[in-house]
Amino acid sequence: MHVPYVVSVCLYVHILSSFVLASFELDTTFNKSLLTTTIIAAITVIGLFGGLKPLEKLERWALYITIAILGLLLVMFAAYDVNQYLTLKQLTLPDMPDRSTWEIVTIVAGTLIIVQGFETTRYLGEHFDASTRIRASRWSQYFSLSIYVLFVALAQPVVSVLEGVYDDNSLIVLAATVSLLLPIPLIIAASMSQFSAAVADTLAAAENLKETSKQRIDTRWGYLLVGVTAMLLSWSGSTFEIITLASRAFAFYYLLQCVVAFSVCNNIKERCLFVFIGIILAFVLIFAVPAG
Repeated sequence: MHVPYVVSVCLYVHILSSFVLASFELDTTFNKSLLTTTIIAAITVIGLFGGLKPLEKLERWALYITIAILGLLLVMFAAYDVNQYLTLKQLTLPDMPDRSTWEIVTIVAGTLIIVQGFETTRYLGEHFDASTRIRASRWSQYFSLSIYVLFVALAQPVVSVLEGVYDDNSLIVLAATVSLLLPIPLIIAASMSQFSAAVADTLAAAENLKETSKQRIDTRWGYLLVGVTAMLLSWSGSTFEIITLASRAFAFYYLLQCVVAFSVCNNIKERCLFVFIGIILAFVLIFAVPAG
């Protein structure tokens, strides 16, 4: 099941393109698709002819820089919130959108891709033992979820400046509202984090293909297949549509894993947990819709 990874590679690079092009006021649908295709093509060529080891090193440094900039963003947003509260004696929170409960639930279902991931460690068995890979996956999820929740909470008093209009680059507007110095670090952090995620999922997809084909498909040709498919997908729709497509794809992927886990598990409580998670994933697969 490499399809979810292909979709997510396209998504990550599509978001990267949005942030880069926005800084030059060139953020059009055609330009995003063109830049997305170009970046994916570069990753594919490097993987096909030399492997992604050089990009793995770049990815590691990109992660370090992203974490540092992310820390700066959180501090600046927190300072803005405190200053707003001290000045106005309250926080200016955005109005609740005029949506039904069903619409809210289905939109949230369409954002599964945002908080999933970190299963790439599954394919590092040649380098790390099982317990290390399990801890890495688990703590990565804890860390990222905490950052998402904290950032969303800190950003709420700033969201009202968007006046209910949200697009790919709304975060840049929020950052500029907090401080004119933040947009450039934000664009750097966003670009690096999306590039890092794209490389990681390209690696995972290629290894997944190699594993499911029982070693018949070499990793290099996996890079080619993943890259070409992702490039074609980059012309298929908006970022919100690709997010929902990726959420559906991963929901199906994880649903199959729940079925496998249920079939091999003998513990009644764990079986009930797999059924419960499977029902949620089935809901995402069937009913998820784009936020836009």
